[in-house]
Amino acid sequence: MVSPAPGVTLSPRGSTRARSGHPWIFRADVQSSPPGLASGAEVRLADARGNFIARAFWAERSPIALRILSRRDEPLDDAFLRDRIERSVSRRRALFPGADACRAVHGEADLLPGYFADLYGDVVSVQHLAEWAEVRREALARMVAEVCGARAVVARDDGSSRDFEMLPRRTDTLLGKPPVVGTYHEGDLTLTVDLLEDHKTGGYLDQRENHLRAGELARGEALDAFCYHGGFALQLARRAGHVVAIDQDASAVTRTRENAQRNGLGNVEVRAANAVEQLRALDKEGRKFDVVVLDPPAFAKRRDGLQGALRAYKEINYRAIRLLAPGGLLVTCSCSGKVTPQIFGEVIEWAAQEAKRPLQVLERRGASRDHPPLLGVPETDYLKCWFLLAP
Repeated sequence: MVSPAPGVTLSPRGSTRARSGHPWIFRADVQSSPPGLASGAEVRLADARGNFIARAFWAERSPIALRILSRRDEPLDDAFLRDRIERSVSRRRALFPGADACRAVHGEADLLPGYFADLYGDVVSVQHLAEWAEVRREALARMVAEVCGARAVVARDDGSSRDFEMLPRRTDTLLGKPPVVGTYHEGDLTLTVDLLEDHKTGGYLDQRENHLRAGELARGEALDAFCYHGGFALQLARRAGHVVAIDQDASAVTRTRENAQRNGLGNVEVRAANAVEQLRALDKEGRKFDVVVLDPPAFAKRRDGLQGALRAYKEINYRAIRLLAPGGLLVTCSCSGKVTPQIFGEVIEWAAQEAKRPLQVLERRGASRDHPPLLGVPETDYLKCWFLLAP
């Protein structure tokens, strides 16, 4: 017998969106709902004719009123959620056998919209970007810890995405005791991350495979702008003669130096400075590099910031191209979801034309395989990482 749940009726537009496979239903597409639904309540979705569509969780405050978790008429209980987490983690273990770091749960793409979990060694960093996950945070922490075999779980709910969901920003240790430091590997390198103090969920695992690929192609003089913990810089340093790594975040610069020392990489020069200003200064000096990496933060998190972001992307790519030595490699990235691959390509083309340097596209890459995009949900396909050669 199917367990009962309050019924929510969707508008024709909402019904079409739900049936298309997108897990988000906006409040404007809710035709009717029972009064007094609690935040995170499980509901049963139907169209105006009463035909069943999906099971979802209700949001009391968010502009996204519903997150769909199942197209089957089944309860979204703890057993259901644990099974979803187990399946997600199992896929990662099959993709990366023996790896000690990965995105264990990737929100919408793993059919747990609004819930994210990153594994670093024996600790897990989680984010709750939907009300249903927020009200179940302790239960989810126990589940993900048991499935991953983790000793600690930290909630990094301090990002701007929480503002859109009308949720407070905060950082908590849900399991274990602080300080919560994870040790993990990228290829042959040993890295550490402080899950309470570092950015986002601690590291940038979506770039993990791109870090390794850049390291394979490294040589000569290399530059890593916006280096954060040195993900690109340290891999470059294994083959390059000298690497300049730049970030304006003092704590990130300290972590890059520590990671370089830990791995015996004495050819990394770390600068605490504004990367954009440094690109201009290096260009003015006439410096040339065999490899230049641009991995800036998300310049455009919302549509209203797109034009300003495009100006910033054009500036840094123009400077980077001018800094390339003949035959040099440019690795340029954008994690702004509003900057589509087409727009990103237009930015790079403009920069190459302004710099009067032709570029060959070597590879168009995205996020690592543990961050899979979900077809029909463009929000999950956000990272662009292009490798280009200057002949």
